Amino acid sequence: QIQRALRSLSIPLERLHIMKGHMMQDMCKGLSLQTHAQAKVRMLPTYICSTPNGTEKGNFMVAELCQNQVRTVLVTLYGDGNMSPQMMYKIFDMPEGIMQGTGEALFDFIAQCVSQFLAETFNSDTSKSEERLPLGFVFPFSCRQTQLDKAELLSWSKGFSCSDVVGQDVVQLLQSAINKQELCHVDVVALMNDTVGTMMTCSTEGRPCEVAMVADKGSNCCFMAEAYLVETADETSGRMCVNTEWGCFGDDGTLNDIFTPYDECVDVDSSNPGEKRFEKMVGTLYLGEIVRHALIALTAEKAIFTGTDIAVLKEKGVFTMQHVLEIVRNEDGTTDVKKILEVLGLQPSERDCGRVQQICRAVVGRAVTLHAAGLAAILSYMCQTRDMETLMVNVGMEGELYKGYPRFEEILMSVSRLLSPECMATLLPSRDGSGRGAAMVTAVALRLAAQRREVNEVLAPLQLSRADLEKVQALMREEMDRGLCKETNATASVRMLPTYVSHTPDGSERGDFLALDLGGTNFRVLVVHVTQEGISMASEIYIIPAAIMQGTGEALFDHIIDCIIDFQTKQNLMTHMLPLGFTFSFPCQQVGLDKALLLTWTKGFSASGCVGQDVVQLLREAARRKKHLGMQVVALVNDTVGTMMACGYDDPKCEIGLIVGTGTNACYMEEMRNVGTVEGDQGRMCINMEWGAFGDNGCLDHLFTHFDKVVDESTINPGKQRFEKLISGMYLGEIVRQILMVMTEKELLFQGKISPKLQTRNIFQTKFLSTIERNGLALRQIKAILHELELDACFEDCVLLREVCQTVSLRAAQLCAAGLAAVVEKMRENRGLDQLSVTVGVDGTLYKLHPCFSKNLQKTLKDLAPNCNVSFLLSEDGSGKGAALVAAVASRAAN
Repeated sequence: QIQRALRSLSIPLERLHIMKGHMMQDMCKGLSLQTHAQAKVRMLPTYICSTPNGTEKGNFMVAELCQNQVRTVLVTLYGDGNMSPQMMYKIFDMPEGIMQGTGEALFDFIAQCVSQFLAETFNSDTSKSEERLPLGFVFPFSCRQTQLDKAELLSWSKGFSCSDVVGQDVVQLLQSAINKQELCHVDVVALMNDTVGTMMTCSTEGRPCEVAMVADKGSNCCFMAEAYLVETADETSGRMCVNTEWGCFGDDGTLNDIFTPYDECVDVDSSNPGEKRFEKMVGTLYLGEIVRHALIALTAEKAIFTGTDIAVLKEKGVFTMQHVLEIVRNEDGTTDVKKILEVLGLQPSERDCGRVQQICRAVVGRAVTLHAAGLAAILSYMCQTRDMETLMVNVGMEGELYKGYPRFEEILMSVSRLLSPECMATLLPSRDGSGRGAAMVTAVALRLAAQRREVNEVLAPLQLSRADLEKVQALMREEMDRGLCKETNATASVRMLPTYVSHTPDGSERGDFLALDLGGTNFRVLVVHVTQEGISMASEIYIIPAAIMQGTGEALFDHIIDCIIDFQTKQNLMTHMLPLGFTFSFPCQQVGLDKALLLTWTKGFSASGCVGQDVVQLLREAARRKKHLGMQVVALVNDTVGTMMACGYDDPKCEIGLIVGTGTNACYMEEMRNVGTVEGDQGRMCINMEWGAFGDNGCLDHLFTHFDKVVDESTINPGKQRFEKLISGMYLGEIVRQILMVMTEKELLFQGKISPKLQTRNIFQTKFLSTIERNGLALRQIKAILHELELDACFEDCVLLREVCQTVSLRAAQLCAAGLAAVVEKMRENRGLDQLSVTVGVDGTLYKLHPCFSKNLQKTLKDLAPNCNVSFLLSEDGSGKGAALVAAVASRAAN
């Protein structure tokens, strides 16, 4: 019988593996918004998102509600790494009956303890007694927390049952009671349970602690989870401490097969049968009772205490945890065990003493093993969700079982290593319960609140209101009208250049067309085959050597014709006379579809004899010099128009082109009657807005922040392309870098240490924004980017960096949307429509690769132009395929 009892109390390793899996499933359930209500492992958010960094300083008060006492602590921190906080304590015993009385009486008593403690502590030092004193409240019961200082009690446990508290905000109840004591300088700023307090206490030892376990009367564990996984809280970046409340694990029946008859008896005897099944197998409040029921059962089976009176064992609570611990700690024979049992009123034989000791060890050993399985589930979950191969973590430990059972650490470590071999945990004993930890939570909360105020101050100028965006939209509209008007065109910042493209594709285009795409050091030659089945293309990239870019115009265009000849030869197209669309991404004044004067070179080009000349003519002359007759230049387009045309082939409603990449620009179909710079009133014409220069006349100065000005001044064209410098990929990374420098100077980032790399211009690339803002990106990947910049970033730095990137990219998307809103509203008014349906063809790396840009742009546009139903179509090769389609449409019109 003894062996059978011992077997029922030992759990095989494969069963522990299954339990670990169940626990992990239940944790995920508890974190999910959909399944949270059904989960037994509650996974409650604590709103603690940071552990101490050592700079915290000041006086912090703690009130801790214990089993039958209130503990008050005053902690003074010196900002010295928290290595030597000064602490003063006082413990107050609770009056009889208060645990079952009214809630008001309980909270009044806690407030009186605080008042008395402060009077005794500060009686001589009046200067301190007037300072605002933040208080952390340790409340070891299940609460639904919605902020650090807002928590509703879900249920009492541990013998408490005060009336009128369940469902109430306990922080508010304590603050009201404190105010009654006329302690108007004491503010309750944080509430936590003892488990979280333990984690924070252990975090002050100079090394971060991200898990804590309390193995006491009750049992619980908390850990730092990735915040985006905590769906029940609003916080999405960084990490948040989650209080697992794992005591209820198994209430759905998953532990039934390891629940022994002794556990059943304890459960039935308890005040909450069927609830907190896991806690009743591991909590020191219950272990003595499990042993008592096991002894009663074994006596009935005549395995122990034969022929002696065991009436004393029938009394609930007679066999305490203290008895159990004394018995298991006894290594030298059974003499002391005999004494303990005799004091209880039993007459054990030598054999009885040995068997009672075996049962006690089995019950305590099982409790530690179950703790180990729970810890393994948490460690593996952390390792998986952080996307790590191995996890090294510190675990703060507290509680009667942990402190009282000598083999606790050895069993916990060996079992958890077997269950989670990929995780290495180091146990840190908590020095003084949760008092010091509660002070740390409070101190960190104040440090973060002060930091948040400063961060808000830095970022506020970059955050645009609805009114700001409406103003940008109205200004863009004004500038568009000025650009279209013959009289004001010369001074308008938005040039509104006519492109002489008067139709978008209608699907009837057929034939082979060449395209030439020249926009930088590389250029492409393409052939586009347009058939009934659709479009197919072939292309080749050619390089322009720097010497040619900066040489003569003749040499440049001769080089281009040589490359076209090479391409046509390879494609067997030398015998054909093919129409060619020429994408030329430099500022031009277009005076016909195939006639455009170069206004200025950009992007490192400076070929002589070209500015002021017709670039189509320069290309034709080079063809003549090279005696090349296989092409006829029919249209010159810029990449924005090409984007609109490429998308227009797939969607006839596409009448707007938008580029948001290294630079930004837009074009759209305008009514000819509104285009004052070109003769004729019939039909429509595509207008190349050149909106990057919007604001060059000073109309956007009110939006330019200190960071934008610094970035603008360091560019090759200060004061020019102002709108583009707020939006496009070429500048966003540099704006972020400027903000990071200011934040580091203010000691909000990187402990105030700027690396030489961070001081390098353009070192922070815009592609970093895309990487950093990807939701669910493990923070260690952000750390890796910062490591490249030689920045030693803590976890909070990564969270703040993400916020800076989000602020800059959101503003860019919103400004782009405000510009687009002006365009679609103008088109709607032009056409006299209540509702406009239109498609925008889009290209550019920022729009395509940034995880939030397109979503933010579309959301803002919907808000600013509610009467326009705008769809977005990603362009596939606007400057190549689009240019060929312009040539195809031109050929169709000519025929």
